[in-house]
Amino acid sequence: MLIWENNEDIRLVTCANTRREIQHHLNDCREERRPYVFITPTMRSIEIIRRILVPVSMLEEEVYKAEICTYLARKTGAKIVLLKANDYGSKAQLNINKIITHIRQVAERTGEKIEYEVHEGQKDSFAINREASERQRDFGHQLLLLTASREYGLDDWLFGPQERKAIQRSLVPVMLINPRADLFSLCD
Repeated sequence: MLIWENNEDIRLVTCANTRREIQHHLNDCREERRPYVFITPTMRSIEIIRRILVPVSMLEEEVYKAEICTYLARKTGAKIVLLKANDYGSKAQLNINKIITHIRQVAERTGEKIEYEVHEGQKDSFAINREASERQRDFGHQLLLLTASREYGLDDWLFGPQERKAIQRSLVPVMLINPRADLFSLCD
């Protein structure tokens, strides 16, 4: 049984792999307080999560992923794979450092071993989610953890939000969290 089945702390969204269907469910989840997992017919059936791919950009809300990926790693024994955006500034690296600090603090507090590794991405913060969905075979992960767009801008309305595109490309389930602090809650 997967961690999100029969789990009231995680919303499961099953839908067709079409732009319209995925966007409909993304709009429906805009106010969701818990993480939500998208599963489409084109995604492989996953029984065991061994690796969680977590792309990390320069945006401050990326740090929210620390609690979720640590929670999932503790529940499943999975390794966390952090994919750092290749930016000129230091914000993505600062976010990586904050996530690693959180992982280490939880491991120390609980006495559990939480494995993680960091990889340097080839893309910048604006394309790191696309890189993560395109390099799935390279990382061999069973779950992709993304942050949903905080607000939809003009480019999202014209071309679609990056998370919709990642869901369409993904071969594994995609878990999203809403980045606004007033919508964030953790299941632990």
